[in-house]
Amino acid sequence: MSDLARDRLLLLDSASLYFRAFYGVPERAPVPSGLPTNAVAGFLDMLATLVTRYRPTHVVACWDDDWRPQWRVDAIPTYKAHRVAEDTADGEEVPDELSPQVPVIVDALEAIGIARVGAAHYEADDVIGTYAMRYRDVMPVDIVTGDRDLFQLVDDASATRVLYTARGGVRDPDVVTQAFLESKYGVTTGDAYADMAAMRGDTSDGLPGVKGIGDKTAATLIRDFGSLAGVRAALAAGDPTIKGARRLRLEEASDYLDVAPLVVRVAHDVPVGNGDIRLPSDIVDPAAMSRLAVEHGLTSAFDRVATALRS
Repeated sequence: MSDLARDRLLLLDSASLYFRAFYGVPERAPVPSGLPTNAVAGFLDMLATLVTRYRPTHVVACWDDDWRPQWRVDAIPTYKAHRVAEDTADGEEVPDELSPQVPVIVDALEAIGIARVGAAHYEADDVIGTYAMRYRDVMPVDIVTGDRDLFQLVDDASATRVLYTARGGVRDPDVVTQAFLESKYGVTTGDAYADMAAMRGDTSDGLPGVKGIGDKTAATLIRDFGSLAGVRAALAAGDPTIKGARRLRLEEASDYLDVAPLVVRVAHDVPVGNGDIRLPSDIVDPAAMSRLAVEHGLTSAFDRVATALRS
């Protein structure tokens, strides 16, 4: 760990936050640009809240350059298939009033001076995984997301935790540590959570899982055999404690379990470069901020971010 106790890295699952802002912030009054702005205003408010509350010294807005990478689809063709927009070849369905707001969020992050990082052929989760692993022995890492998939990165020894926004938003997130994982899911590490998630599956991501095996059964198997690999080794060796319908279902899911870890586990080696990810102490481009504030009616939202940076 760093001797500088004040150092802290905040990793933002950007799409998770701006989708939440879009659905959670009411439609705002018309602005000079004529664009809807509720998601932008909400995103900036979330940013101000996070900076004020957690005092990060480094921040990365992690981006989905590819929300459905082909290498994951090749492994499991149903991966996120139901989210593909009907009117495009491979684009994710995004509400009409949210789409024009995303470029404004990009411009806002640039004006503020917050690093926005994505990588071709990778999801934001993979970018988050890469930064978390790169910095986990350097400083505490907070991951802000509404996606349970990132629970796999939780690690108490390196103070890597998830601020899970699905219920309480950024103002009252679930703080996911190993104790949280054990209490809620019966697994004791982030790695064990990833193995459990692979067996359980996730209909929201098009991952079928093993029929009849949910969180509780998957956690029990991992506890008994140490890991998904341990479960499969015991199954192959004819361990008599895995029997009946449970054995049959695991055997039937063999092809799925061959590839599920590849899809479920986030990448740790994404080419994210070595750009500056330090949080600025003030807005880096005041002129650009002023222009965006006037065009999109965001003066108050930008003021809150500026106040958070300066405090």
